[in-house]
Order: sequence, then structure tokens, then C-alpha cells
Amino acid sequence: MRGMKKLLQLILLLTTISLAQAWQQVNENAPEPPREFRAVWVSTVYNLDWPSRAGLSAAQQKQELLTILNKAVQLKLNAIILQIRPNGDAFYRSNLEPWSAWLSGPGVNPGYDPLAFAITEAHKRGLELHAWFNPFRATISGRPVGRNHISNRNPSLLMQAGSTTILNPSSNTAQQHVLNVIMDVVRRYDIDGVHLDDYFYPYPPHHNVRDGRSPAQRRAAIDAFVQRLYSGVKQVKPWVRVGISPFGIWQPGHPSGVQAGVNAYEHLACDARKWLSRGWVDYLAPQLYWRIDSEQSFTALMRWWVSINPRRPVWPGIASARINSREDPGRPASEIDAQIDYSRRLARQSAGQLFWSWRSIGNNAGGIQNYLARRYTTYAVPPAMPWCGNVRPGRPTAQAQNRGNTIRLAWAPVDTAARKWVIQAGDGSTWYTVCILPGGQNRVTLPANLIGSASRIAIRPISACGNSGTPAVLAR
Repeated sequence: MRGMKKLLQLILLLTTISLAQAWQQVNENAPEPPREFRAVWVSTVYNLDWPSRAGLSAAQQKQELLTILNKAVQLKLNAIILQIRPNGDAFYRSNLEPWSAWLSGPGVNPGYDPLAFAITEAHKRGLELHAWFNPFRATISGRPVGRNHISNRNPSLLMQAGSTTILNPSSNTAQQHVLNVIMDVVRRYDIDGVHLDDYFYPYPPHHNVRDGRSPAQRRAAIDAFVQRLYSGVKQVKPWVRVGISPFGIWQPGHPSGVQAGVNAYEHLACDARKWLSRGWVDYLAPQLYWRIDSEQSFTALMRWWVSINPRRPVWPGIASARINSREDPGRPASEIDAQIDYSRRLARQSAGQLFWSWRSIGNNAGGIQNYLARRYTTYAVPPAMPWCGNVRPGRPTAQAQNRGNTIRLAWAPVDTAARKWVIQAGDGSTWYTVCILPGGQNRVTLPANLIGSASRIAIRPISACGNSGTPAVLAR
């Protein structure tokens, strides 16, 4: 019996060695993974998307956010646009502004750092985390704010705009405060992007706030703010993407025949066309919330935005929130599907979509998740932005071992340039992306059925600017 036991142990050992040697690194390449920006806005103001209400415990807030992140990965999205400054307040530890009332009450510490938690958990799942700031909104409908809120510390900077107050967008002091707030986050947090929404000067009917400035002077002030923001971010962390989501119509009549009651150029001091042409943003996400077949046609507007500057991407903001909504009764989820398809065909080299907002996606409005599953059949990497930096990570050394129903991958980078790792599997011309992992990770255990019958596994480094490095390829 003892001899038989030793024989069985030897057979098991030889089998394990054989399986461990089943994958060998080979001097081959793999095709580029799919590229597409697939993002969703997660709004915190009014507790629209997260947290579901103010005053939840830290554990409850964290669990709600993890539910969002896990579902985003399941749907094969790759970026979260998280609103961390809805109205002069903070969803992170700050010495400049108070804790947001939308968390645990005005100025109340929630017991953890939501932004730090969101970044860590998003990156674990291969998701980018873009920090979304509302630059000039200060107070909303008289709701209370923290004691050290800018409205309490420097009320002379505020202007009334209906039921809200805003920081004077043309004030150098107000602009500097906002820039200080944003740059503080850029320096201290490992965010992938800085994102601004469409609120500069207020929308009609409150756009005629009394600041003594003409529309041209207002535009000049906002232009200077955007330019300073972009320059500041790039000086500190060139790889952090700067994106803005303007109102979907630059000016009525652009393109011909498209009209609107809002003139973003005149009313909001928002000259997004200039920002794109001057290279003061890395991408634009105009809010193209209308149907394809409407007076403000999604397709006509998308064509116009893409045509004004082919060098930097324009990714449409798509209104999943309007599926069967009061704003647009009867809008089917198939409308969103058609808009994804059209944006892909038009964008060519740099496809992308941003969805407004998470609640409609998470609640599966009109069956939207089924359409997303049909369009997003494999994971995708956000498009590269080589103007932010042209470093390409080197090829890692790698090994793989079959262990029962799993495959254990481990790799050693040759430099520190990898921001994320893309694990691919396939052979010949048929490849697919298995998962996306953070740059600090160097091993993973995968269920063998994820690899299936593929004869090759590739471990590809991606730089912070999205540049693809040479992958390590392992063969059975």
C-alpha cells in the first residue's frame, strides 16, 4: 500500500509539472483589443444615482456603490463618471470645501473617503474613474450646506440664479477657487479624468444674471478658465484626461435647420467648438439627448460635432434616462441602441458613448441592458490619447499554469509604464478580451472555461494615455 501511495504521488507530481509546462511564452503578437469609451454618469446631486438617500451608513453607501461597479463590469462598460462636487461641496476629504450634504448631511463626515474607495474599487474591476465637477453651482433651493462652504466664507462671490446661487463665473477669485479645488483632487487622488458638465453661466430664464458683462466678455472669461484648467492638469499629471459635456447644440442653426430654445454660445458662455479646436480638452461629450427622428436630430448633431475637429474625439452623451420618460413619452430603448450604432459608424477611429444616467441603466429601463449586451459583446479599452504622452510599455515576461478548473497567470513588467493589463485569449484571427486589470496587479487566476479551447493567451500592457505595449503571448 505504501508503495502504491508513493506511485500515485509521483504520477500526480508529474501530471502537475506537465500541466504547468502546458503554456510557454512565444515570440508572437496578438491583435489589438477593441477600443471604445463606454461610460456612465453617476450623479450624486439630489441623490439621483448614488447614494440612494443622504444619511446611509458608510457600509450601506459602499455596498450601493459596489453594486453599481459590479453591474457596470457585467455590462462591459469601462468608465464611471462620478459626480464628486455637485454644489461647492465634496465627496472626498477636503480642506477647501465641506462634506456634501448628499452624503451624510451638510458638513458631516461619512466615516470614510468615498472618492478613494470608488477609485480603488473601480480600478480593481478594470474600470476608469473620472471625477466629475460642477464648477460654479453653489447652493440649491436654500438647502443647507457645511459651515465652511464658500457661500458662508465669501458670499460676495455669489450670484442668484432662480432658486440656486452660483459662483460668479467671470470672477477671477471664484475661478481660482474652483481651479484650486480641482487641482487638489488631481494631485491627491489617482483619478483617470477630470470631467465638467454643462453649467457655466446659468440656463434660461436665469442667464441674465447681473454681472455687468457682455456675452463676449463672459465667453472670454470661461475660455480662460477652461484653458487654465487644461494647462494645470497637464502640468501635474499629463495622462489625466480632461473632458467637458456641453449642451448638445453649440448654436441654433449649427447644423443648418437645427433650432433650440437654448443658445449655449450666447446664454451659457460655452464655446465648446473653440475648446476642441484649440486643444483645451481631450474629448467632448455633447449632450445629444434628442431622438434620431426629431427637429434636433441626434444624427445631424452628431455629424456636426464630429466634423468640427477630427483630431480629438467627440463622444455623444446619450439619454438613457428618457426611455419611457415624462420628457419623452414612449421613447423605446431601441432608440438608444440605434444611437450607439450610429455613433460607432460615424466615429471610426475613436468610438465612444456616455449614458445619462446610471439609474436608467441599473433599473434596466425599457430593457436597455439587453441592448447593451448585444452591442458590448466583449470588453473594450478606452481609445488611446497619444497627445497626452507617447510612452509604450515594454513586453512583460509571463507564465501560466493549469490548476484543475483554473489557469493561473503571472507576469513581471519590464518597466512601470503599465496603467492596466488586458488579458486576451484566442488563436489565428479570432481573439477576445477576457478581462482588464489594474497596472499594479501581476497575477490572476481565471476559470479555465473563460479561455476555453484557445491556444494562446496574451497579457498586454496599456499606458496611462492608452497606448498599447507589446504583449506577452503564451502558447499551450
